[in-house]
Amino acid sequence: MFCEKAIELIRELHRVSDGQLPAFNEDGLRQVLQEMEALYEQNQADVSEAKAAGRGDLIPSIKLRHCCLLRNQRCVVAYLYDRLLRIRALRWEYGSVLPANVRFHMSAEEVQWFGQYKKSLASFMRSIGGQEGLDVTQDMKPPKSLYIQVRCLKDHGEFEIDDGTVILLKKNSQVRTDSMLVMREARQLL
Repeated sequence: MFCEKAIELIRELHRVSDGQLPAFNEDGLRQVLQEMEALYEQNQADVSEAKAAGRGDLIPSIKLRHCCLLRNQRCVVAYLYDRLLRIRALRWEYGSVLPANVRFHMSAEEVQWFGQYKKSLASFMRSIGGQEGLDVTQDMKPPKSLYIQVRCLKDHGEFEIDDGTVILLKKNSQVRTDSMLVMREARQLL
């Protein structure tokens, strides 16, 4: 039956949990592409015959095969796109070097795409955050509290925070305050 191999590719992805990458099914993909090629050739022959002989009875079968072609195309694109999303998530999970067992499940093109994505992400991280850059792959979980405990290393005297409260910053004193404010103002204090 039409489109069964393409649907099997999609089912294969659903069988594996989200954090894992199944082995690249090159044979299944090749079979789907061969089926698409055969459907296309059959359609071309029927269209030529329908035009030449004026056979309108071939139109429904042409439309059916065309719909099967479109469905196969959608399934193949969904299969490849889902794999790329999983590979991108693996970059954020494992870092720039993937374990050998994960790389083993990737095709050569996916390994190449991963390398390009890794370079692009590294370039982006170098472009933000000043001279050192900013590693956006660290601290992926947000803090549980917006407030942090701050210990003053030097005497700075009085310091006014956003809400107008004045706090006294003496050496070794501790203050519980808004973390964003401290990060913004810490450079001015040092």
